[in-house]
Amino acid sequence: MASTNIQKSVVVTGGASGIGLAMTRHFASQGHKVSVLDINDKTGPGIIAEVAAEYPQATLSFRRGDVSSWEDQAAAFEQIFRDHGRIDVVMANAGISEQGQSSVVEVEGDVPKKPATKSIEVNFLGVIYSVKLAVHYMHKNTDDSSPSRGSIIVTASNAGLYPFPVAPLYAASKAGVINLVRSMAPVLAKSNIQINALAPAVLETNIAPSSDLFKDMIITPMSTLTAGVARLIADPSLTGQVAEIHGESVTPRLPPDYVDEDSRKNLETFWNLGFA
Repeated sequence: MASTNIQKSVVVTGGASGIGLAMTRHFASQGHKVSVLDINDKTGPGIIAEVAAEYPQATLSFRRGDVSSWEDQAAAFEQIFRDHGRIDVVMANAGISEQGQSSVVEVEGDVPKKPATKSIEVNFLGVIYSVKLAVHYMHKNTDDSSPSRGSIIVTASNAGLYPFPVAPLYAASKAGVINLVRSMAPVLAKSNIQINALAPAVLETNIAPSSDLFKDMIITPMSTLTAGVARLIADPSLTGQVAEIHGESVTPRLPPDYVDEDSRKNLETFWNLGFA
């Protein structure tokens, strides 16, 4: 993106901490207009102000919002589009972990309690909202001779690729995000809109309840994640990709093979019926 010298309008959900802050810095360093939507309105504005001071060539703004609220996201996207006249890149990144033992496996006694589903609401439903709004506003983008009308990048996790018994609902939300991306890519390709996913391994962020969890882990540097972002943005032909972010590597992960030719034929028949 930097090589084009075109200032893009970029939205980063959860952009005031952790992975999202790294994304915010990445786009700010390239001089783009970066709009951060984050639930933390106590420290978030100050953090974004520091990034703005570090990269004066960029334009940064902060808006408080809960991505699990359609109303919050819709209002934020509307304002961003009004301010910048377009939305070019959406980083659907905001996410939370399950805290403590998963409520799905807890056994409380005679009467079962409704499981806590906030991680599903933020990590999956919130992403659906972000993607819906991104598609809506990217369709309004006027032709600037770019081969891509817009780029959506969703933060999944390698917990969506592998079994993750420590947090089953978190894993389910990330697996759902991955197949959402793979399934929507052919639909959005008709409008020249890219959609891809990042599946990071362990990066040290504040999503975990305690930093002690990281002391025995093999940590992937944040620079690998931003390299993955740059790769997905730079190539407009990439869509429906899942980039596993691990160590120093960015590895494309393909969907599973068809189990047999009958399954391939059936699924291809569904595709031929038309897209969503």
